[in-house]
Amino acid sequence: MNKSLITVAVQTAIISSAMTMSATTFANNAQAVNEISRQAQASLTPVENVQKEETTEKITVTGSRLRRDSFSVATPLAIMSKDGIEDTGLGSLSEILVDELPQISESSSNTNTQSNITATGLSTINLRNLGSSRTLTLIDGRRVVSNSHGSNSVSLSTIPTGMVQRVEVITGGASAAYGSDAIAGVVNIITQQDKEGFEFKARGGESLEGGAKEFSLDFSYGTEFANGRGYIYASSSYDKQYGLTYADRKRAQQQESHFYDDERMCNAMITSAEPKDGQCMRDISPADWRGLNDAIPGGVFHEGSGSVGGFWYDGQTLRDDWVEEQYGIDTDQFVQLKVPDEGLNTAIKIDFELTDDISFYAQVQHSLNKSFNNKAPESEDESDLVITYDPATGEFGEVDMGRISRDNPYVPAEIAAGGGSTIKWDRNFAEVGQIYTDNERNTIRSWAGLQGTIFDGDWDWDVSVGYGRFTQAQLRGNEINTIKAAYALDAEYAEDGVTIQCADEQARANGCLPMNLFGEGSITPEVADYIRANPTIDTTVEQLTITGYMAGDLFEMPAGPVATAFGFEWREDSQDVKTGGGATEGGITFNYVPQYSGEVTVKEVFAEAAFPLLKNVAGAKSLTAEVSARFADYSWSGTDLVESYKTGLVWEIVEGYAIRANWARAQRAPSIDDLLSPPAGDYDSFTDICYGTTATSTDEGHDNCRKEPSIAAAILVDGEFDESDNNYSPSVGNENLIEESADTFTLGVTLAPGFAEGLRIAVDYYDIAIEDALSSYSNEDIMRYCYDSSLAWDEKNGSNSFCNDLKRDEDGALIEIMQRNYNVDEISTSGVDFALEYAYDLNENGRIKFKTDWTHVIDWEKTVQSPDGLETTDYVGYYNEDIFDTQGSASLTWYKDAWRVRWSTKYKAAITVDKDDKESWLDDMAANDENCAAGSADCIENPEALAFNEIASYVKHSISVSYTMDTDSGAEVRLSGGINNIFNNQGSFSLSGRGHYYSGYGSSVGRFAYLGAEVKF
Repeated sequence: MNKSLITVAVQTAIISSAMTMSATTFANNAQAVNEISRQAQASLTPVENVQKEETTEKITVTGSRLRRDSFSVATPLAIMSKDGIEDTGLGSLSEILVDELPQISESSSNTNTQSNITATGLSTINLRNLGSSRTLTLIDGRRVVSNSHGSNSVSLSTIPTGMVQRVEVITGGASAAYGSDAIAGVVNIITQQDKEGFEFKARGGESLEGGAKEFSLDFSYGTEFANGRGYIYASSSYDKQYGLTYADRKRAQQQESHFYDDERMCNAMITSAEPKDGQCMRDISPADWRGLNDAIPGGVFHEGSGSVGGFWYDGQTLRDDWVEEQYGIDTDQFVQLKVPDEGLNTAIKIDFELTDDISFYAQVQHSLNKSFNNKAPESEDESDLVITYDPATGEFGEVDMGRISRDNPYVPAEIAAGGGSTIKWDRNFAEVGQIYTDNERNTIRSWAGLQGTIFDGDWDWDVSVGYGRFTQAQLRGNEINTIKAAYALDAEYAEDGVTIQCADEQARANGCLPMNLFGEGSITPEVADYIRANPTIDTTVEQLTITGYMAGDLFEMPAGPVATAFGFEWREDSQDVKTGGGATEGGITFNYVPQYSGEVTVKEVFAEAAFPLLKNVAGAKSLTAEVSARFADYSWSGTDLVESYKTGLVWEIVEGYAIRANWARAQRAPSIDDLLSPPAGDYDSFTDICYGTTATSTDEGHDNCRKEPSIAAAILVDGEFDESDNNYSPSVGNENLIEESADTFTLGVTLAPGFAEGLRIAVDYYDIAIEDALSSYSNEDIMRYCYDSSLAWDEKNGSNSFCNDLKRDEDGALIEIMQRNYNVDEISTSGVDFALEYAYDLNENGRIKFKTDWTHVIDWEKTVQSPDGLETTDYVGYYNEDIFDTQGSASLTWYKDAWRVRWSTKYKAAITVDKDDKESWLDDMAANDENCAAGSADCIENPEALAFNEIASYVKHSISVSYTMDTDSGAEVRLSGGINNIFNNQGSFSLSGRGHYYSGYGSSVGRFAYLGAEVKF
């Protein structure tokens, strides 16, 4: 049939990208060229001949709507082909991209969202470590509906893997071409365009250590119809990951609680022998390490200072010798190392020629994803405060399950006689059951349009409508309704003097049952049912777009025609978050998620042009300049238009040698959640700056910490303030936010030397600087600016706004740090990308291809406005920021007849885990040096280096093998298999990673073997 223009364009792009290896067009491919050919059996010579035939064809590529003679774009472009995707042996598209392209990092995945309320099961990525919200993910060049109400992030697990032809990655600002969110770049998922026939593929794999089993099925079918005027393609994929548990890995079962002892100058671990002070690790073995929790099923009452002393239940036996690190519970045992999930993704696309000049196209995708995450049973830590919300007044409050009265009928006499007027307690609610998070996500993405040519076929035009809808239904099971629990704990004897009942008459009328906390199993099934809460969160995100553009040559210049494109886009995004199961009013022991809804409308126009300045002259085989601009009007903004620009230059000096440069002004608009979200619950890892304050301590902020009445009272009683914080850090939106603006610059060279046929090299420098970056102050900074800055500490008058965002309970424990969104940061990063590919024909021995991609980060800085002025911090080389200074991947593939064998390697440089821990240790070393210089008795002559904070470089090797054969029935069968992480390198022991594994090193999966079979006919 006569293919539509877009189909032809994409076909040509696929072919051309492979052919660029033998001519000057490679000079414009930033990270790597495409596969040597689209078929494993193709030889180099025919490919080169085809390339010569195609060089005059006009095509379009990611990053632009211009028709070009080749991949002549100034912006660096990296490509992952279908063969490359298959050879990784990985089932997750996001894992594949993270593994193969060093510019990409994981954002949300099944190995790092175990504790997240709404993101569990998502699979998102980010470029340049700038976050998924600054990486725009497209499907066939189209913006699609988000899979999160919190940001404009697309989960790659919602895209049928069988439909993916290749992935193109533009690294650098691309807002002028695609609008908001493309600050770091664009990931464009290109789907199959012209494939015909039936294809079925099955794949399964499992870790050779056990667990992490995966299974997937892919089905696709494409065919022409209506005498070749139409084309239809359908694809469906089923993927299931069975997950990985604590019991599957010995490393995950190792207890630990490490700190650096600044008096003994040694690395110490909490042990059962000395639970408070710990012991130097040099004097003990890992069998002595402890990391236990006091929330045991039987309960701990009147716990003493340092978690030593107090009453506890050993089953049903009451004891008074509590020591947390001897009798506590290891809550890590409930952790999912990799969350199980499954997905069913289906898509269908149609092209149909209405006339010789007009074609209709449409595509519909549906994705169903489910994930289930088990957690530890709920526990309460000395009556944590839980957030409540009154929908009628809009006011927030808090509920305390209550410190049990000594007059409670269930209280044993020994416990009633100890402590103050009320009983403080810690307990695990095992009788209620393990908490679980059950997520079901449905995504529909669709678009339809008309495309054609005008002006004698010299200009293309395209008009389309797109609609997307994402819904997420989440059930959070076996939480505690603390309002009901408070009533249940307020118990008394009835008038008969025998029956125990809830003291509140109205609560009794509403079904309240008294609760006995004392002893394992003491909470009856009926009481467990009464206090159990199963809150729900239902999210709906919708997007409607109308897009149109024209592309063609505007006029001729001496060096050639000026390619141009003009267009518009109208978009409406909306989202609605509803909660149920008691969550609307709060008082539930999980993050408070507010109900809210909002929408934003965007009107945009854009234009771009490429000017051929020189051609076939001395010193310039070609010289082309590019310009583009986009203007957007957002309904939330009362300011001027949001403007994005780009200009670029491609200078091919002589054939095979080129220089390219690109400057862009990119934008990111705040999301609906950024603007409108009411305070939403969240838990972050932080340590109270006041922890450890004594009457004479000189640590940062302790002078002001002592001014807190509750902390001062604790010091008087115990000599030290050691109340633990609960890590509660809710976030809230801000209607006054403005867009982020980024200036991005790239400068690169590409080499395709004629004396080394098949060798292609690309080197690119990038620099990204973001102004008005949307962020919130870190918890550590909020505490520091309250207690240790030029701003005065102010408890009563509220003059220090940072102190206003801190909340303490009556014992001084830090129970809340409010995170507010601001346009406060400046973020900048720069680095160098290197790509090399070499193809060599071995004649009768087949052919080989070597490919490598490397990224070196020069700096990654964040500048924050503090009370004492601007503070700039460089985060390169710190794992807790996920910024390695050097990363790379390499592969060597051998092709011969029906065989394809690929060996691949991934590298990550050595890195420091935590910046704050390192700086704290350096301060300890400096103080010790002063003691030694002064001849002090406190001098430690041979202080230890800080343990666990330096990670050695990481290398992972994998191999894949495939064999393709034809059957007598005419079908083509491909068998494949391989082993990822052949040498089972699981990286250094981690104190903070799930199960003591770093997710950036493949988490806890280890050596992974897989087999697959594919049938085509």
